Amino acid sequence: MPKIIQIPGRSGFYLRVAVPRGKLRDAFGTCDVVKKIGNTIEEAEDNIGSAEVAIQQKFDEKLREEEAKQINKSLPKGIRLEAIKNSNTREPDKTIEKDLKKAGFSNGAIEALMNFEENGSSKVEEIDKTVPSPCIANNSPRAKFEQFKADSNYLNEPLQSELSNESDHFTNDAVQLLKFHGSYQQDDREHRKRGGTGKDWQMMLRLRNPAGFVPGPLFVALDELSDRLGNQTLRATTRQCFQMHGIKKGDIKEVIGTIVKSMGSTLAACGDINRNVMAPAAPYEKGSYPAARKLANDIADVLSPQKAEKTYIDLWVDGDMKYAIKPSSEVKQNRKLQHNPGVFSGDKNEPLYGATYLPRKFKCATTVPGDNSVDILTHDIGLVTFTNAKGELEGCNVYVGGGMGRTHNLEATFARIADPIGFVEGKYILELVQSILALQRDYGDRKTRRHSRLKYVLHDMGVDWFKEQLTTNYFTKQIGEIRDEGVTKLEDYLGWHKQSKKLWFVGLPLLSGRLSGNIKKELRNIVEKYALDVRLTPNQDILLCNIGNYQKNSIKNALNNIGFNKPESPMAIARHAMACPALPLCGLAMTEAERFLPELLDRIDNQLKRLEINKSILVRVTGCPNGCARPYMAELALVGSGLNQYQLWLGGSTNLQRLATPYLQKMPISELERTLEPLLLSWKINGNSLSLGDHVTKLGSESVMSLLTSSVAP
Repeated sequence: MPKIIQIPGRSGFYLRVAVPRGKLRDAFGTCDVVKKIGNTIEEAEDNIGSAEVAIQQKFDEKLREEEAKQINKSLPKGIRLEAIKNSNTREPDKTIEKDLKKAGFSNGAIEALMNFEENGSSKVEEIDKTVPSPCIANNSPRAKFEQFKADSNYLNEPLQSELSNESDHFTNDAVQLLKFHGSYQQDDREHRKRGGTGKDWQMMLRLRNPAGFVPGPLFVALDELSDRLGNQTLRATTRQCFQMHGIKKGDIKEVIGTIVKSMGSTLAACGDINRNVMAPAAPYEKGSYPAARKLANDIADVLSPQKAEKTYIDLWVDGDMKYAIKPSSEVKQNRKLQHNPGVFSGDKNEPLYGATYLPRKFKCATTVPGDNSVDILTHDIGLVTFTNAKGELEGCNVYVGGGMGRTHNLEATFARIADPIGFVEGKYILELVQSILALQRDYGDRKTRRHSRLKYVLHDMGVDWFKEQLTTNYFTKQIGEIRDEGVTKLEDYLGWHKQSKKLWFVGLPLLSGRLSGNIKKELRNIVEKYALDVRLTPNQDILLCNIGNYQKNSIKNALNNIGFNKPESPMAIARHAMACPALPLCGLAMTEAERFLPELLDRIDNQLKRLEINKSILVRVTGCPNGCARPYMAELALVGSGLNQYQLWLGGSTNLQRLATPYLQKMPISELERTLEPLLLSWKINGNSLSLGDHVTKLGSESVMSLLTSSVAP
């Protein structure tokens, strides 16, 4: 951080600015730049802003000079790029472009090189200051938030300073950093409606639970924390992790500290970074399941930030490094690859991410052939694991560029399913995921956050461009042809299952993942009494694991007492239904989701019974278009578009392989049954054995829209 200093033997006050590590520090040959800014402290404080800008401009010029030198080394003889030292843009030189094509450079490489000069220019309205990083993205226009991340000292300030002040909430700057530590600041909108004074500030805290694993002691600790310092509930999220609500600012350090000391973590559960890594939750000890779970854990560790973890430990457990992540030897070895050309960010402290981390959130999932419990096509990276007879990882089918988030009435944002790029051998998978993340770090949009996910890079540049960039500049191993995965389905693991010869697990349905009241209390007692572990599913259900043969009957009786007498047979329409939390806490929510879901399912179920339709429907609901419950993959989805109004999406598949289509933009929920009835009757008469999603797809958009609007009063 820039600092005003005095130098012994010299008069006046000086500004000391650290030269960023990497190319800039090598070029300057010093760790610090010092500039006199005044004879008095008052004068210095007045001049600090202009001095900082001047120094930053020097950094900017030097960085472009050094990068121009590096680029010129690879260009054909007679072609040279000059670093621009002013803000005037100019058209790319077509002669250079022609020569580059003759020299065999790809279109993507030519575009990057030709944009070097233009993007080196610095428009005041687009770029506040230059972020000192060699990432390609930093030669492009970017939001001020990118500089903020760089100035935070690896996600530390101003969060550290605000933790101990007397305010009941964090400032916006601290909130942005808090996300990387696993928490969002929220306020209860209904509390304000009831006449409360000001906002009811509280923290939502999300954990890092790769493959949904929650050790028993951690589950017990979370239960106790939620009762004592939260809102007495826990929530299993759609990313297989636990979430707590209602934590006050003054208690957040105790809560996170206790979680860390109880075998848990919240690091990177939110923020512009790799999020919780998903995998099939079933603890089967045979087939490809153990390999998929292990891979999820290894990915979580290899993509974990390094310097930011030190910040995390400092903030929440007072620097006690015994609580740091302890990666396997395989992960340690693969972390060394973060210093390879292309993958290396240029920052030795954060070799993979750099000081600005990612343009936006990043999501990964693993699974096994035939099991699509993880919604594999909705992630930035989806990996389908193949193993040999011994259960050893042979390799993975690789999918890239999925994502659900979008914005209403903005066609530039959209849900997208991932593209297959091929099969990669198991020994190279960790190298691959680091390479893909590095590509997104470099090419993801850092100016417009709603356009910053990897899916937009794939959409804008194409799969061929992506593969060429990946294999040319980041990942040099072979990518083979996609392997056959057979028939896939949405697995849920509800009911009792053999975990191994001596162990069982049981899957319990939790509508919207909410644990509260007596069920929460008794599940904690069962876990504690029988020394069980817990796993969370992507469908927001909970698995009790490691149940011995001799314990099964006792646990079955205990579950019967709290309503889980037939966990394998929930109401059919509720079995795979999901909803996001929405109101009253989510700041993005336009209307209800979680609290409305039980009523919605009852209404649809009653309508199906009245029409004598003996089939179910995959239903998902969100309070806004951000898509946290992955609604755009459902057969029928409601996406909040206003108070008690929803977009109606139809046509996803029961095995989560096809995107749904939006049909109605603002359907009042009171009109649900009347709107759906002609379509449901058509399904009954003509659908035969088809699912509703398949029936909608077969009919086509025009016919479906005609049915949906046929009951509208003139």
